[in-house]
Amino acid sequence: MKTIVTVLGARPQFIKAAVLSRIIRQRGEFKEVIVHTGQHFDDNMSDIFFRELGIPPATYNLEVNKVGHGAMTGKMMERLEPVLEEESPDLVVVYGDTNSTLAGALVARKMGIPVAHIEAGLRSGNMKMPEEINRILTDRISNMLFCPTDQAMKNLENEGFEAFDTCIVHSGDIMKDSVAFFKDGMGSFQDLSERYGLQGRKFALATIHRQENTDDASKLSSIFKGLDLISAKLPVVMPLHPRTRAAMQSYDIESEIVLIDPVGYAAMQQLLHFCEVVITDSGGLQKEAFFHEKPCLVVRPQTEWVELIESGLAQLVPADAQQLVASFEQIPSALPNFDLNLFGIDPGETIYGEIKRFLVSA
Repeated sequence: MKTIVTVLGARPQFIKAAVLSRIIRQRGEFKEVIVHTGQHFDDNMSDIFFRELGIPPATYNLEVNKVGHGAMTGKMMERLEPVLEEESPDLVVVYGDTNSTLAGALVARKMGIPVAHIEAGLRSGNMKMPEEINRILTDRISNMLFCPTDQAMKNLENEGFEAFDTCIVHSGDIMKDSVAFFKDGMGSFQDLSERYGLQGRKFALATIHRQENTDDASKLSSIFKGLDLISAKLPVVMPLHPRTRAAMQSYDIESEIVLIDPVGYAAMQQLLHFCEVVITDSGGLQKEAFFHEKPCLVVRPQTEWVELIESGLAQLVPADAQQLVASFEQIPSALPNFDLNLFGIDPGETIYGEIKRFLVSA
């Protein structure tokens, strides 16, 4: 039986990997070995997602975290190499654009192991973003590129990928499958609403964690000032990312919004389902807002999910209090058209089918 090693490290990757992992277990045609790099390591950012999403416990945990980008990527590579030597996989699967993604791809290719990159071809155009560097480098060395959107396919075409010995697939976005799976079994919101004092109240859901926002005291202060002003009109609930919490403490930022600990996947899906609007700098949450048919304000100068902006389903907002409030006030009362098929029909099955074809023919 051929072996697939899946390299994971951060919340969005756990969500995406749950779909493919579930299909691999159901089919029983391949062995999957899960490697957790440790990039997101505490219960609220890691373990709870494995439990709720039904991901088998990681066979290996590299326990790499709390260090800078270079040290993190290097330590992940150092600790991953003996794992791949031990498992001798036929394919390494990586997701998204984190340091874990790049480390997994680099080690595998240097060892002559094929790499499949799920969520390939995305570009924000901002090379100051660590994620942009990770996704570009990972795409260039991967054997299989699974693109979630038409624009992702065009990006690879514009960069000359058709001349490379690479399998490029327009798969759709696998996160769509995960959201649909949980929406079908959406439970009562009562417990969660009582816990956060939201009974019968409309609210906005916010998340801020991008380095470009958290590492700039002026930007982060202005964002929270804007959220405070919005909360006077509509309560704002924010699951607080550890990086953001540390930055707020460092910059002495206080806020009147409802700050809560990070929540698991099921709770986040409930918050998304019952909120009125999403305010975020997260790439994944932009899409989840779309899947839950919620307007979204993206607190970034650009996004890799350009389809959401071009379709009027989300809008870019600078890290500025007044512009954030102005954009919030301009959200139309009539919801835009969320019926657009932007992210594929059956992404999980499409990806599995192509991986199976690749492994069988190898």
